[in-house]
Amino acid sequence: MSNNSSCNEENEFSKRFYAIMYTIILVPGLIGNILALWVFYGYMKETKRAVIFMINLAIADLAQVLSLPLRIFYYISENWHLGKGVCMFCFYLKYVNMYASIYFLVCISVRRFLFLMYPFRFKDCTRIYDVYISIAGWIVVCIGCLPFPLLRLASNDHRTSNTCFADLPMKAVDGTISIAMMTIGELAGFVTPLTIILYCSWKTVLSLKENSSVSQDLGEKQKALKMILTCTVVFLICFAPYHISFPLDYFVKSNKIKECSTRKVILIFHTGALCLASLNSCVDPIIYYFTTNEFRRRLSRQDLQDGTPHHNEHYGNTNGPEKGAMGFLEEKRGDTSRTDPWID
Repeated sequence: MSNNSSCNEENEFSKRFYAIMYTIILVPGLIGNILALWVFYGYMKETKRAVIFMINLAIADLAQVLSLPLRIFYYISENWHLGKGVCMFCFYLKYVNMYASIYFLVCISVRRFLFLMYPFRFKDCTRIYDVYISIAGWIVVCIGCLPFPLLRLASNDHRTSNTCFADLPMKAVDGTISIAMMTIGELAGFVTPLTIILYCSWKTVLSLKENSSVSQDLGEKQKALKMILTCTVVFLICFAPYHISFPLDYFVKSNKIKECSTRKVILIFHTGALCLASLNSCVDPIIYYFTTNEFRRRLSRQDLQDGTPHHNEHYGNTNGPEKGAMGFLEEKRGDTSRTDPWID
């Protein structure tokens, strides 16, 4: 009885911790991603590349933030009154937004890497290709995340009718099937994206060591490396702990781990890891601000005073049908810094 009481107390700690952390994340995440979408709306008229991935990342983060009030209310009241349908949708949305964030962080890193390393090969890529890549990513993520709610759809038990999120019961699944599902999830959702980002970072670092690089190319490579490394650090901090704790938490939820002290340690670790994954929605706007000159420029007081028409006219001179001499020379030498803000 004492062991069960101790485990239940640890579960109460997790609920309080979730409520506190989600409250902390809510306001800066909401403001940061709304500002990001406002900035990206202006970029839609100024550039034909990369910004599409930034918009989708901000949408994924904002959707996750908008679901936090319901989570906060549940963990404070410890009772769910909105029905199983709303509960399962919010539960599902959490994982869709998390893996969509992973997907678009990878897309941003790869896009940055490709335009830096192969400017002539990819300079003619149009925005529609990024739209197709984004749509395909959302479809794959939505399908890939279906097992999360399906494994929590328990029978109509009156004891679980008012529970949601972390308190949802786990369906019993054959051991071989569960291990196969977790392996596929870890490889597709974490190991492969991490490998791609690390490869982009490694190749960019190697390119900095090339003696043939002129000073301007060196500066662009350093800026690109700054963006890619920042994405890597955020990826490791926000998502690595969760993907380490995920299989352990599954074994706890499915009662394959029964020893109380072990369950307590795993529960605490998974609680912190899940909050770190949610923290990504606050960190991404910081990435935009500190790694892109154009984002800072648009949020600056001078830029707000000038207004967007001036900038649209400026970009129209370099990207429009009648290019000036400077725009023509930049295109010929593969310099995309004026036509693509995310190379700045």
